[in-house]
Amino acid sequence: MIDTTIDVINKLGLHARASGKLIEVTTRFRSSIQIGKGDKLVDAKNIMSLLMLGAGKGTTLRLVIDGADEDKALEEIQTLFAAKFYEAE
Repeated sequence: MIDTTIDVINKLGLHARASGKLIEVTTRFRSSIQIGKGDKLVDAKNIMSLLMLGAGKGTTLRLVIDGADEDKALEEIQTLFAAKFYEAE
């Protein structure tokens, strides 16, 4: 199990388009992927749950991944966040 944090660095935060891109990544993995603030974790494969987080720029999110492909899932999620969800800023 991986339990780490990730920072939201894109200009608009985890808005609809960014959440959609995160869903595209998370749904490719069999591992359980949860994201949230502190102890309030939500399913990172559920768009409504992601939007309800209200994670703006500068938010540090907790990321918990558990499963056979957890390392690859973490790598791809970190790449997406580091690339600012491939949005022009």
